Order: sequence, then structure tokens, then C-alpha cells
Amino acid sequence: MSLKRENVLIEALPYMQEFYGSVMVIKVGGNAMVNARIMEDIVRDIVLLRFVGIRPVIVHGGGPEITEKMQRMGKKPEFVEGLRITDDETLEIARMVLVGNINTRIVSLIGQAGGKGIGLTGHDGRLILAHKKAVQKVLVEGVETEVDIGWVGENEVINPELLEIVIQKGYIPVISPIAIDASGNALNINADTVAGDIAAALKAKKLLLLTDVSGLLQDINDPSSRISRISLSDVDSLIAKGIIKGGMIPKIKSAAVAVESGVEKAHIINGSVSHSMLLELFTHGGVGTMVHSLESKPGPEI
Repeated sequence: MSLKRENVLIEALPYMQEFYGSVMVIKVGGNAMVNARIMEDIVRDIVLLRFVGIRPVIVHGGGPEITEKMQRMGKKPEFVEGLRITDDETLEIARMVLVGNINTRIVSLIGQAGGKGIGLTGHDGRLILAHKKAVQKVLVEGVETEVDIGWVGENEVINPELLEIVIQKGYIPVISPIAIDASGNALNINADTVAGDIAAALKAKKLLLLTDVSGLLQDINDPSSRISRISLSDVDSLIAKGIIKGGMIPKIKSAAVAVESGVEKAHIINGSVSHSMLLELFTHGGVGTMVHSLESKPGPEI
């Protein structure tokens, strides 16, 4: 057992050297939001990254918990292309869950694991400036229909100054995806999109999107059909073929935007699998789907 552990550490060493001092943006969502054990494991792994010299930034979602809260209040959740339709009441529920509950919970867990967390929203330091998304055109029973998805935002500007300050001081920022518009209105933004834009603004080494599936699957019902890596040029065709669909669309698009903007690589992995993030970062074999630029060459995925 000792030798096995030593081999694991030896394998991890070159990756630790490669990543030392770099910023990594980690989006946490899916079952981690409602499963306390999964969340605790993920937070411990993130604190470990901080202690080996990586500078993690957390962006969290809260879709399952928002949906649960809406249903308990007798409100039916509705989605358009993976984005939640957000009226006034839904926005208040989202703010209550994201800011008042999940964000403070993650910050507390970071402290319990020995790290220093700080909770932020797009309002803090005008971190995320956005505007309301335009009316969406969707097919309803074969007929193109315009749908107003409400207080859902589209990022305009990420102001990373506050993040850079707290990262430099050793804190792990924990960001709720609530933005602000020019008139001071709150906007709900897809957390995957926020994570990708923040990774780009910080010139992060990597973007890690933690979800409930093992990356992009050729067949959603077959876990063994995982596509281990795709290039930017593959994205549009995979959406057209229906392989990228539903909630995977904003994940892949945010990964693509980040890579196009200078983030070296983006990874979509199953956060429900114990220590999947460490396996993705510090071992030779990948456990998710990596999105890379056209210039990336096959080889060790570091």
C-alpha cells in the first residue's frame, strides 16, 4: 500500500510543478448542491489545491436546490435551451438559495477544511455587469415561437480586480452567479457561463466544470460512450447533431469561450465521483471531456 501511495505522489509531482501559482476556475453544480457528502469532498479537494500552490476560484450553481424550492412553493420550473425562465418570484427564490444558502455553506466548508473562503456575487465590486437576455426563438410543436425568459442575464463585462486582490491574499473566492445591470437590477446568469467568462478574465490555466455526468457522452444512456476530448471546431457540429443538447449546451459553450479567450484547457467532469478533480489534474488518464483549441496537440493532458 505504501508503494502505491508513493507512486501516486510521484505521478502527481510534474503536474503540481506545472500548475504551481496558476489560477483555476472551478464551477460546482449538480448533485453537489444537494448532497452534503459530495460537497464536503469537493471543497476538501479544492482546499488541497490551494495548499499545493494552485489558486482556485469557485463559481457555484444551485439548479437542483432552486428547482426543489420552487416546487415546494408550488411553482413549476421551466427551461429554454438549458436556461431557467426567471420571473420576479423565481429571481427572489434564486437569490435566496444561491446567495443566502449555498454560498455561505461553501464558505463555511472551506473554513472547516483549513482554508480561507470569501463569498461574492456580481454586485460586489461590480464584478459581473450584464444585460437582460433578448427574447429567445424556440420551436414549439414545430412552430417558431418567441419566449421571454425573464430576469436572465448575459454577461457584458467581468471586472476581475476584486478577485485578483483576494486571491493574492490567499482567499478562495466563492461566487454566486447573480449579476447586476446598468440600472442596478439583479440578473440570474447560468453558472457555467459565469465560470467561463471569469476564467477568461483571470487568464486562468484551467476551467473545471463539475457536473453529474462523466463529460460529454455520445449516447446519454451509455456512460462508456464518453468523448474524451473535443476541439473548438467540433462544437457547432456536435450541437447540430444533437450530441450536445439541453444543459450540456451552456457547459460546452462556456468551455469554448474560455479556451477561445486564452484559458489553456477546459474540462467537464463528474463531480459526484470521489476525487475526480484530483484525478483529472494530477494523473495521466482523463476522467472527463477536455475542450481544447485547434492548436492543441494530442499528448499528456496537463
